[in-house]
Amino acid sequence: MAHSALNEEQALVEGLKAGDEQSYKEAVRIHTPGMIAVARFYLDHSSAEEVVQDCWVTVIDAIHKFEARSGLATWLHRIVANRCKNRLRSTKREVSTDFSEALEPELGERFNARGRWELPPKLQFHDAGDTLMENGALSGCLDKHLSALPEAQRSALMLYEAHQHKSDDVCNILDVSASNLRVLLHRARQKIFLMVETFQETGEC
Repeated sequence: MAHSALNEEQALVEGLKAGDEQSYKEAVRIHTPGMIAVARFYLDHSSAEEVVQDCWVTVIDAIHKFEARSGLATWLHRIVANRCKNRLRSTKREVSTDFSEALEPELGERFNARGRWELPPKLQFHDAGDTLMENGALSGCLDKHLSALPEAQRSALMLYEAHQHKSDDVCNILDVSASNLRVLLHRARQKIFLMVETFQETGEC
C-alpha cells in the first residue's frame, strides 16, 4: 500500500474508533463492494447483502480490536467470511466449489493439453482501445461479463485485485487452497480475455 493510501487508511480507522459518522459512511462506501464479493462466494445475493449489513453493525464495536496487522479491507473481509461460514454451518450447508469442471467449449479449443494458449488472444492496445474505454463501451461490456462469471470465479478475481495480488490473503478469506485459487483466477481471466478480444474484433459485447 502506498504511503499516502496508508495514511488515509489510518485516518479512516482513527475516525471509526472515535465514532465519527462521516468516517463510517466513507468506510461503508469504500469497502462494501469487496465485502459483498466475499459473501457471494458463500451465499446467494440477498443473504450476502444481509450478512454484510450485519457485519457493518459489528464493525462499530469490533473496530476497537483492530490492530492494523493487516489492511482494513483484509480484516473486514475475514469478518464477512467467518460470518458466512457460521451461517452455512447453522443451516448444515457446506461450501462446494467444483474445480474439476471442464472449460467451456469456446475456451477449451484455445488451450493445449498443458493448459497453455494454443490460440493466444489477439489483444490490441492502441488509441482505439483508449477511446473505447473513455466512451464507456468496453468498460460496460467488462462489467456485464464480470457479472456473468460464476460467483467463486468473480469473487476470487475481485479480491485478488483488491488485495494487490496477495494470494495468501485471498486464500484465507475464501478458505481455498493456493492451487484452487489459481484455478479460479485462471478460468476467470480466460473468459475476460476472450471477451476483450471479441469486443476489439467486432465492437460487440
